[in-house]
Amino acid sequence: EWDRWLLMGLIGTAVGMLGFLSHQLIDSLIKLKWDLVENYLQVSKRKTWSMGANVVIYLSTGQDGNVHMTWLCALGIGLAMVVLSSGSVLFFCPAGSPSGLPEIIGYLNGTSIQHLFNIKTFLGTFVSCVLAVASGLFCGPEGPMIHLGALLGCGLSQLQSDTLGIHLPIFTRFRNSADKRSFITAGAGAGIASVFRAPIGGLLFTLEEVSSFWDIRLAWQTFFCCLMATFTTDLLSSSFYGFVYRGHFGFFEAEKRIIFWNLLDVNVLAFLPTILLGMLGGLLGALFVSLNIKINRLRMQFFNSIPKISLRKTSKLLETVLILVKLLQTVFLLRIFLVFCISPHLFLCVAAAALLVENGKQGITYLFKRGTHEEFGYASLCTALAFYFILSCWTAGSAVASGLVIPMLYTGALSGRIIGLILVSIFGVQTNEYGAWIDPGLFATIGAAAFFSGVSRLTISLTVIMVSMLS
Repeated sequence: EWDRWLLMGLIGTAVGMLGFLSHQLIDSLIKLKWDLVENYLQVSKRKTWSMGANVVIYLSTGQDGNVHMTWLCALGIGLAMVVLSSGSVLFFCPAGSPSGLPEIIGYLNGTSIQHLFNIKTFLGTFVSCVLAVASGLFCGPEGPMIHLGALLGCGLSQLQSDTLGIHLPIFTRFRNSADKRSFITAGAGAGIASVFRAPIGGLLFTLEEVSSFWDIRLAWQTFFCCLMATFTTDLLSSSFYGFVYRGHFGFFEAEKRIIFWNLLDVNVLAFLPTILLGMLGGLLGALFVSLNIKINRLRMQFFNSIPKISLRKTSKLLETVLILVKLLQTVFLLRIFLVFCISPHLFLCVAAAALLVENGKQGITYLFKRGTHEEFGYASLCTALAFYFILSCWTAGSAVASGLVIPMLYTGALSGRIIGLILVSIFGVQTNEYGAWIDPGLFATIGAAAFFSGVSRLTISLTVIMVSMLS
């Protein structure tokens, strides 16, 4: 069995390198986008606020035209990314749209899907995923990474490609449907492990959600594959950010991984709002799924009514453009409204505006942060909750390779933080050890897990993933 373990290690390493590459590209494109936007700003005066974690929020108090130029520049760059992202899956690899996870589950349960594991699908999905996340759409790289991990598992285990005309005369004993399915399962789990840095979570995800064919040998080999993926991503990420070498290769900085530094003593009273958040997460998750199904049915009815295939694909591309336009338009309008209309406390409004403009991953970090009891108000949290819920539901199923994990965590964190803020309003900011559990950051974490579970119906693997993310 040494050759099977060797292939599992190679697949895990390859998935880890791909996860590192995707994150570096996304970070670089986001930085490039906002650097270009800042070049168009003619700022006469700036005020800054530190938000912690080396994040500084800038508020321009210059000319009115700066806002319009900022919006136009951000829109132009975002549109270019969205058009390329949507075009790559519509015209280059239709099998890569939108997330690939349902197709992987279908294949592992006996459904044959054409062009699901070829090189064009791999390249198109990767490009579409990176550009979709960097453009600012409410999506994440998680779903496509599962698909990409499965693609690597398939390609590296079979060592042959009809497209490239490659048929290597090694590991030929794995060229059968049963072994191929096992390596695809391991690659899909490694994709999850690489994204969340959670090898056990990746294993449990494949067991709970992906595969119907399972045995103890496959469990250990999948876990080994997930470990290699997590280690490779962490090792490479330890020295690079946006492809800039920072030194300290192999030095894993704890603050880059751990959101909660210490354990929080919890009173038995904390279980009451936790139960409420669980029920709320389930209800919101059911509403999200129901609304998304209705949106996708309307989407299918509309596109199927277009007889010409080229025009149908163009219409799908225009839909993603419309989503981005509405997203950016609403974000900038809300930012102006929050800063100038709602609250006399400018700092709180700037924090809320930053929450709306920041990418989802950074926004989740803000919401999970402990000791920020009054950093976000009811108006900003409720507005952001409605905004992200509707637009992420609309984005899911559009013609880009995208995942839903970031929007689910973000939406759930917003609802949880609202519950935490209600408790702070009732009991005040507690500094003693018996009342320290009344922290909006804690309930943001619980809310994120509750909504994620309500949408995905995951339980055990989700709990392990959340624990791996937070500690």
